[in-house]
Amino acid sequence: MRPRKRRIVDFEHSARQFRPFGPESEIPEEVLLTIDELEVMRLSFLENLSQGEAALRMEIHQSTFQRALKKALEKVTDALVHGKAIRIEGGDYRMPRGDGTGPAGQGPVGGGRNRGQGKGRGGRFGGPDGNCVCPACGYETPHKPGVSCSQVKCEKCGSSMVRK
Repeated sequence: MRPRKRRIVDFEHSARQFRPFGPESEIPEEVLLTIDELEVMRLSFLENLSQGEAALRMEIHQSTFQRALKKALEKVTDALVHGKAIRIEGGDYRMPRGDGTGPAGQGPVGGGRNRGQGKGRGGRFGGPDGNCVCPACGYETPHKPGVSCSQVKCEKCGSSMVRK
């Protein structure tokens, strides 16, 4: 079996979790949607690209794109129908320039590291240490384990933070 090819993701999504409304104890489980699976949905449904065009953008074969899209839609449908939470993380992907710079090469994302290296492990970004950073103003604060950076609001401007 040949190794999986890293997929190009040209979008930095700050929300990392969606939960059904209601008490935590009533949510049966969660579904893991990888960053690259979210990207195939974004390209298909928000940018309205054909599978061929979207596959070219992600630098993968059209049949690989089609399988990833089917898998992503199955996961989201399962979560919606069965009231499961959706956690977004991990996957086999790289940012456009391959050097860790952000979407369309618009500056560093994740401190210059390639993200999504958690192949098969659900790869959390940055581990328990590190910082949360505001994408709007650059303010940084130490990451609090167990709390998603996207749930933290910037003390200076009120924007949602992202993991550095």
